[in-house]
Amino acid sequence: MDTHTAALAKRIESASDLIVPTSATALGATLDYETTLQAGDALPLLWHWMFFRPTIAQSLIGEDGHPVKGSFLPDLGLPRRMWAGGRLRFLAPLTIGEAITRESRVRNVTEKSGRSGKLGFVTVAHQIRCANALAIDEEQDIVYREPATAGMPVPSPTAAPDTEQWRREVTPTEVLLFRYSALTFNAHRIHYDKPYAIETEGYPNLVVHGPLIATLLIDLLRRHQPLATVLDFSFKAMRPSFLGNTISLCGQPSVDGKAVDLWAKDPEGWLTMTARATLA
Repeated sequence: MDTHTAALAKRIESASDLIVPTSATALGATLDYETTLQAGDALPLLWHWMFFRPTIAQSLIGEDGHPVKGSFLPDLGLPRRMWAGGRLRFLAPLTIGEAITRESRVRNVTEKSGRSGKLGFVTVAHQIRCANALAIDEEQDIVYREPATAGMPVPSPTAAPDTEQWRREVTPTEVLLFRYSALTFNAHRIHYDKPYAIETEGYPNLVVHGPLIATLLIDLLRRHQPLATVLDFSFKAMRPSFLGNTISLCGQPSVDGKAVDLWAKDPEGWLTMTARATLA
């Protein structure tokens, strides 16, 4: 660990929250969840991203809608920020109605240059506790990029597998993106401000949240194996998904039944996200 990373790793951010039933009900409605959730039920996996909302004062919000960098997350001088993936271990359930706490720290910071310019990668570690027990051990990978410019090269796409045993198609709408942004208190403008997404960040349309796609992938597993116990889950964003384009959510269980490979692809057959769940 270099000196810069070591200094950042000393930053510890603590937060507390309450898993209120109304939030679980609202996300369930947004995701067309079939079951009515109430106090005492286990919170579905990845729904904890609704909590510990970044309630930063409006005066401390940057142009992109995110809190300004440099307080907890480092300022690498790169304005475009995206959640690129993560890894989670599920150690105990989060219970609706219970109080929860989270301790966060910056685990790693790296910078490099690629075909698309300078890049920065930050790994943030979170430990989430419920009823005094460690429930989720999580790492989030955040990527920082240079400003979008005309003609900026983009990574070559990867063809998605066609071996899926499970498949569900979802076509994101403005309402879905709005509701998920509101529930997670995510003010990143690429998800709701179309002129900003196109003119400033260089996207062809509004961008579908990566965490929303990851949540839909793990929900695909639940729909096909509702009694499965997920021990850990990892995901990696490969290519953005955009408003109005149908997302194909795909799953393929391993032969021994101990894991499920999951992925999302766009209408052209390009891979947009990969994921893997390990089962008990």
